Amino acid sequence: MAYLFIRPCSGQLHVAEVYRDCGSRPMHRYVIFLISFVFLFIGTGTAHAKRAADLGVKSYFVVNATTGAIIKAKNIDQPIQPASLTKVLSLYVIMDALQRREIRLHDRVKISKKAWKAGGSQMFLEPGTEVDLEELMKGMAIVSANDAAVALAEHVCGDIPRFVERMNRQARQLGMKNSVFVNPHGLPAKGEITTARDMAILSSNYIRRFPWTLTLHSRQSYSYNNITQPNRNRLLGKYPEVDGLKTGFTWVSGYHTIVTARKGKLRYIIVVMGAKTSGKRNREAAQLLKEALGITRSASVESTPPLVKVSHRDNLTTTAP
Repeated sequence: MAYLFIRPCSGQLHVAEVYRDCGSRPMHRYVIFLISFVFLFIGTGTAHAKRAADLGVKSYFVVNATTGAIIKAKNIDQPIQPASLTKVLSLYVIMDALQRREIRLHDRVKISKKAWKAGGSQMFLEPGTEVDLEELMKGMAIVSANDAAVALAEHVCGDIPRFVERMNRQARQLGMKNSVFVNPHGLPAKGEITTARDMAILSSNYIRRFPWTLTLHSRQSYSYNNITQPNRNRLLGKYPEVDGLKTGFTWVSGYHTIVTARKGKLRYIIVVMGAKTSGKRNREAAQLLKEALGITRSASVESTPPLVKVSHRDNLTTTAP
């Protein structure tokens, strides 16, 4: 199965290469179908799946994304609010727009008052200023900036509703059958929902089609406007196999993470959703990672640091995604 969707024509590793070399949109859709098929139709009770103890989180999904084998799973179709994992889909849509040349990395994006007022984790953008599109992508990927998510959504589609419509259309095309998104950042909103399985489908397609984005997601900190913030994926730098991907938190959803890792030629995705604390999220993700990759060493994955506060801003929260 892995050979079929990784090397249909050029022998290259990434879906982006397949898309470019084949020059065929039907082939691109075929690749996405095969990736999604693995996660949608392999049951958790197959011989490939091992039963795991309850790790104290609402759901988790551990997948060898190269072979499609499910390593461990719990409640992978249980609905839960996505929180900032939403931004992976937003970045997918943005990357798709870049590939279609609808936008460019060095576009100057005007920051609206709506973006400035987004709240939660931020880059601390100022209304009326202009910022390079690539800079905003860094803010989304590394420090989960909600203001950047709004600014980019408005730039790509003109307004938030049209961007969200594009997000949901893309989710359906990827095979995310149990997900609905209502904003580009994942702050709590009525009707937004996803599952661990759908997040695994999204993550697999995202890093296969746009592998260079991992150079953003793997960065351990980010500085903008003289403010430095840490990446809240605490496994980065602690396990050299880890190169992404995204964390999320709201009071409604609990603490989430998607961890991407590579060992040799094999790619792994670990989705953990609904932990009660950031420390538990980090520890359980680390344990699942070690079991999946056969890692025997241990590393400290302390609780995620709180959001940065800036004295002249009054629309911040004190929780970390």
